[in-house]
Amino acid sequence: MSMVSTSSEDVLVQDAEELERMRLKRIKKIAKWFLPTLVMIATVAAWHFYVVLWEVPHYILPGPGRVAASILDDRAILWPAMLGTGQLTLLALALAIVGGGLLAILFTQSEWAEMSFFPYAIILQVTPVVAIAPLLQIYLENGFVAALLCAWLVAFFPILSNTIIGLKSTDHNLEDLFTIYEATVWQRLAMLKLPTALPFFLGGLKIASGLALIGAVVAEFVIGRAGTGVGLASTLLEASYRFNFPRLYASLILISAMGIVLFAITATISHLALRNWHESALKRE
Repeated sequence: MSMVSTSSEDVLVQDAEELERMRLKRIKKIAKWFLPTLVMIATVAAWHFYVVLWEVPHYILPGPGRVAASILDDRAILWPAMLGTGQLTLLALALAIVGGGLLAILFTQSEWAEMSFFPYAIILQVTPVVAIAPLLQIYLENGFVAALLCAWLVAFFPILSNTIIGLKSTDHNLEDLFTIYEATVWQRLAMLKLPTALPFFLGGLKIASGLALIGAVVAEFVIGRAGTGVGLASTLLEASYRFNFPRLYASLILISAMGIVLFAITATISHLALRNWHESALKRE
């Protein structure tokens, strides 16, 4: 009788623990969205009350309401500018994915190619893009192409380096197994190396998406001064010259929103690609 009672108590304890875990899981899921939203609301409210209570002039620090009104009132200027910056960023990111991925495969398949060209990839990465942009504009005589190349130079190295690390991280035991079965170079690459490198590539992609936007903004700042830029960065720069601070802050907010959207998209792609098999995406109870 006591054994039955003890077993029932154990079941009740396990049920209670399971209910507690489910409750905590629901709370964390709600907090994941509620807490950042609460911080955002508190920040905007503090900004608003600071401007109102201290009577800060709008040409020094516009309030959030004035900035929101500028986003709507200046949409004929801001929306095309956002489209231009977005187009430049996405093109640079696409070229970085293709260029960085293919170069990573080439470098891991040929040690001679890696030894010959990888140092120059590092040189391009560490050279400030703000110093390269004017030279590219002079030699290319096309503002958009020069800005695209600048954004690509910033974005491609994280994909290149992360993918190289991934391709070199294959299990040596699996390498030996493929050797035993006399797998070809392409079979080894497609069935072993690329799946192993996928998490590393996706990690580099999340970094590169933000860097592509930063590169596009920096290129627009430099090249836009010559009248070739039509993006948010050149709009922001023009607004600063005209002391139109509501439009300046509106441009800055839209740039930040674009970066958040890009990160969310790449994070979603990474989650969908890895959720069923990779340790970094598997959920633990």
